[in-house]
Amino acid sequence: VNGLMTLGFAGAHQQTELCNESLMLQKLPACGKSFEEMMKKVDSKKWCNLTEFIMYYDNFTQCTEREANNASCFWPNPLAEGFITGIHKQFFSNCTSEKVHWEDPPDEILVTLILIPVMLTCAMITLVVWCSKRSDIL
Repeated sequence: VNGLMTLGFAGAHQQTELCNESLMLQKLPACGKSFEEMMKKVDSKKWCNLTEFIMYYDNFTQCTEREANNASCFWPNPLAEGFITGIHKQFFSNCTSEKVHWEDPPDEILVTLILIPVMLTCAMITLVVWCSKRSDIL
């Protein structure tokens, strides 16, 4: 009986609305336009520095999420992601992450960095063995 009542109540309160993709695609450009206006305040040379425009980007993200939800669509969805990707291409296409080229330190430093822990380990083992043989004093 409880299961049937739960199903009855859930069915009465739950309304499934289909995603209105055309409405969402109609509203998303307003988010892009607003973001574009805000990005005009940032020097284009600083567009790759997220700290310069993080608040603008947050507003843009919230706007796209709000418009998707208003159109009864989940967020993110492929259409919204495509729109966001277009904005990324427009503003951040020149931002590439520089790959760090790691190099080994010079041999003198490398040998020192390896030998210090090895020597400390040997010294600690020697100290433990020596102390265990002299347990009558401790």
